[in-house]
Amino acid sequence: MRSLSFVQRVCLDFAGTLFPHAICLGDADNDSLNELVVGDTSGKLYIYKNDESKPWITRTCVGMLTCVGVGDICNKGKNLVVAVGAEGWLHLFDIAAAKAESSSQLEATFWDEQRPCFTQHIPANTKVMLISDIDGDGRSELVVGYTDRVVRAFRWEEPPDTTDLSGGQLVLLKKWLLEGQVDSLSVNPGPDGLPELMVSQPGCGYAILLCSWTQEGTAGHGEDSSAASAGEGPSRDVVLHLTTGRIHNKNVSTHLIGSISRGSKADDTKGGLFALCTLDGTLKLMDSSEQLLWSMQVDHQLFALQKLDVTGDGREEVVACAWDGQTYIIDHNRMVVRFQFDENVNAFCAGQYACKGGRNNPCLVYLSFNHKIYIYWQVELERMEPSSLQKVLEESAEYTALLCKLKIDPSDTGAVRNLIGDLLYRHSEGDQTL
Repeated sequence: MRSLSFVQRVCLDFAGTLFPHAICLGDADNDSLNELVVGDTSGKLYIYKNDESKPWITRTCVGMLTCVGVGDICNKGKNLVVAVGAEGWLHLFDIAAAKAESSSQLEATFWDEQRPCFTQHIPANTKVMLISDIDGDGRSELVVGYTDRVVRAFRWEEPPDTTDLSGGQLVLLKKWLLEGQVDSLSVNPGPDGLPELMVSQPGCGYAILLCSWTQEGTAGHGEDSSAASAGEGPSRDVVLHLTTGRIHNKNVSTHLIGSISRGSKADDTKGGLFALCTLDGTLKLMDSSEQLLWSMQVDHQLFALQKLDVTGDGREEVVACAWDGQTYIIDHNRMVVRFQFDENVNAFCAGQYACKGGRNNPCLVYLSFNHKIYIYWQVELERMEPSSLQKVLEESAEYTALLCKLKIDPSDTGAVRNLIGDLLYRHSEGDQTL
């Protein structure tokens, strides 16, 4: 296992405290460049842009923010920032519209104090949130996990003649009741290519939540109608899966991430890849047919799981972070590299962020306990697998030509090894040089 040292980073000021899911990366203002969105326990929403240490935009919400997200929740072709509080208040912010209206510093100051463009109360005790198409109809839904082991799905609906968000609302589609605590929500393509809504379960397990409204043709517009349509109550349409292998404490917290890119369209026809991690240090990569691709055990408490393409080949690696800052990056072939962040971590996320150069770069984001956010914005590797200097040189045509010029046979490994050793360790002015 190789150890890495990433050095390109920026430090952002953050004075509040937050829940683990109140931080995310996304294109908040629809300019194709990603920002960092953070919500704290006092109801403040912060949006950071580029490498500025101060927040680019601040907003005020009601209650303690437990989860934030960025996505096309209203299915209008543009992203909104979504902030949900523990008390159940959900706020939508149209950053792009507010940005367009701001043309002076005075207006910008007023813009920072603007209220959300839409507010709605949903059931309280929110814990985790997902904005994604969970039923394959091409429209985004909002899925919220709660501390009472309940998951609810909502969809934005509005009259056809409405011109703004004030005429619409989020309508409850379904309620599911899980056996264990909900720590992660994700979507993963199933064997048939259709999206499957997945939720983590303690003990390195997961459940697939079935979207029964796709068969029923209608959705309940309230909690009572949703439970009635389920026939046997909200626990129906929950397919529980327990992964095999190492015996786990059935109460150990588990996180998952789905839709991990294989790197080619041909491979995507095999179904999606998803990863699981547990607080006791287990990591697993599986496909939608429940085939275990690899499993590994580390001696750190893993509390966050993300995906990130660090090699630029289109295949996304699994990224797991521990409370003490130890971060593991694992590819599909179980090649592992690790990076040690130098502080204990309060929250973690990974993804694309536009820090410098006017383009998105793969990055790791750490929130420490000293009220600082650190963004490592150039997390790029040439390859995941270990390699030797000689193998790297052999890939260069210029290297072979120089060997021939020195009258050294490239296939003579002994002579080549001696030459490289002389150049690296015993070089002097009188030695033969390239």
